[in-house]
Amino acid sequence: MAADATTQRAIEAVFRIERARLIASLARMTRDVDRAEELAQDALLVALAEWPRTGVPQNPGAWLTAAAKRRAIDGLRRAKMQARKHEEIARDLDEADSSVEALEAAMDDDIGDELLALIFTACHPVISAEARAALTLRLIGGLTTDEIARAFLSAEPTIAQRIVRAKKTIGNAALAFEVPRGGERDARLASVLEVVYLIFNEGYAATAGEDLIRPALAAEAQRLGRILAGLMPNEPEVHGLLALMEIQASRLRARTGPDGAFVPITQQNRAHWDQLLIRRGLDALARAEALGGADGPYALQAALAACHARARKAEETDWPRIAALYDRLREVMPSPVVDLNRAVAHSMAFGPDAGLALVDELAEAAALRNYAPLPAARADFLFRAGRLSEAKAEFEAAAALTRNERERAFLLARAAACTTASHH
Repeated sequence: MAADATTQRAIEAVFRIERARLIASLARMTRDVDRAEELAQDALLVALAEWPRTGVPQNPGAWLTAAAKRRAIDGLRRAKMQARKHEEIARDLDEADSSVEALEAAMDDDIGDELLALIFTACHPVISAEARAALTLRLIGGLTTDEIARAFLSAEPTIAQRIVRAKKTIGNAALAFEVPRGGERDARLASVLEVVYLIFNEGYAATAGEDLIRPALAAEAQRLGRILAGLMPNEPEVHGLLALMEIQASRLRARTGPDGAFVPITQQNRAHWDQLLIRRGLDALARAEALGGADGPYALQAALAACHARARKAEETDWPRIAALYDRLREVMPSPVVDLNRAVAHSMAFGPDAGLALVDELAEAAALRNYAPLPAARADFLFRAGRLSEAKAEFEAAAALTRNERERAFLLARAAACTTASHH
């Protein structure tokens, strides 16, 4: 029995690794994401029946693909028997030639291109950002609806609906499962990178709930980033995003204390930073810069993260360089959040009053009205400027705005510290 269980585990592991490519190649063939998922699942069932007898094949991915395609082609052959259906299939699959032979030849296209095509389709801008993230995790990440719901703290039916709607949108828009070319590719690539970073951020800094971080989600985004970098080796921003995620992820273990409490970057134990991830991140950043992408928004953010990664101690951080990088980022990617982070950098480089001057210009920004980091930053500047009663009020305001319980506890502790400090 033990051998069977081991084989079954091996089969499931292989399937998890191969699943995204399998669905990608089937989706390109059938033009139907649901059908592609069904066929992939069928191939797994065939493997579960056969491999315990025959052993896991030399190239399991190719075996699964062949099994799934055989089923798809059988289905098409059956459909061909019915003339009316045959005409529909001829139209849908290939105006010129819907013969099984032509289909089989088309299926042997470059697998990497197929996976990339599936990623571009799942991240198409016609689908809402949340649905894009859910569909990408489902199709490329292989996560179950339940896992995605838990990761985003959503109800499972909500996520299931999002995925169904996204698949319907793909069907209704008759999207071609292909990698866009030329100018469209740049616009679409931005959408792909946005989805991957959205998934990473939800893992790195959970917006709500009890956990400060959800490492599994961050790891999934890094895996997607590595797949993209392998498939698009000459795209600087792909390497910029990968660099940013690897360097930020290197700090995950240090972001929470033993009790799960939040630890800001200036107080983290840098011995807990993952040096392998830092090296990977710095390599990816060097690649982005070598490809001429130093001023890309992700590459600039990675360069910022690299300033922290290179400092052995918090006091060795090159804050003037960070402030200068934020000045550049603000031109490339203007946003109130970038302005806020720029104010923090200027406060560290040139003193709390420099930070206060910049943050006060942001007080009216509608996008930051209920954004906890704004009063939190202002509170920190006031604290460092010795204006403790004002700082306390701002820390309390920030605590009232955050939906993350660990963050709230951290901010309330800082508010309490203002009272203690004022008594000394």
